[in-house]
Amino acid sequence: MPSATPPLPIDRLSSLLERFRVRAHLFHTGPLCGVTHFAAKEGRSFLHVMRRGEMVVTHSAPSVRSAGVPRKLVVKEPSLLFYPRPLAHDFHNAPTEGSDFVCATVDFDGGDAHPLVRALPPLVRLPLHAVDGLEASLALLFAETGRVLCGHRLLADRLFEVVLIQLLRWLLDHPQESGVPAGLLTGLGDPQLARVLVALHERPGEPWPLEQMATEAGMSRSAFAARFKAVVGATPADYLAQWRLTIAQAELRTGASVKAIADRLGYANASALSRLFAQKVGVSPREWLARQSA
Repeated sequence: MPSATPPLPIDRLSSLLERFRVRAHLFHTGPLCGVTHFAAKEGRSFLHVMRRGEMVVTHSAPSVRSAGVPRKLVVKEPSLLFYPRPLAHDFHNAPTEGSDFVCATVDFDGGDAHPLVRALPPLVRLPLHAVDGLEASLALLFAETGRVLCGHRLLADRLFEVVLIQLLRWLLDHPQESGVPAGLLTGLGDPQLARVLVALHERPGEPWPLEQMATEAGMSRSAFAARFKAVVGATPADYLAQWRLTIAQAELRTGASVKAIADRLGYANASALSRLFAQKVGVSPREWLARQSA
């Protein structure tokens, strides 16, 4: 009997990042002297790359948002430090020679509502040697930041985004090592569940009964439902509702009507979407949008 054909690999990130974009902006390159403070600002993330040297990092008093982040961190090897959510931090005695230190802000569409921001831990610290292919990207990045050529800042921003995608790839493949909590990234790290999640991300307007999701994963209904809840931390129906709600919020910000959004997301009418919105968010779409504008 011939063996079953292995499933084709899937792209777990593109549909997510095409719908909810991420943009990086270089703001520092070169040495840092003494103590450098990075303030917490709503909707602002930081990505730092230290290619050479050592430094000490301190964080403000722990809070719910920064649970698990140490008050003091000693970085003794070339590393990447990523703060996906606002968290004040200070660098002490960072490298003072050469240009082997670069920093960028990272803006996620929707800020804290971005699916990746909700899924990531408050701090990702990763030795540079852990990520295959990262050194090649960093070589280009530091080459651009070390000289002034036409378009160098724009190119450096794009290279920072390449580095971020490489980091996300590593997190998908090493969720336990990175401390990623149960959610989107742990689900995308599961080969069978990833197929379902990518399908939901790409086609959120389909009905998606449990049977169809289980078939997409190649599992029985009961086994799929139990595994999804254990790995993702939510039932399949709740995850789909939250995904549609996140899309609805993003489209409301662009000026789309509730009726048009409801049609695209597979709801019977605008009232059905409004009821879900009020149930999950606590206010109507109109009131939520007014608060966002304010």
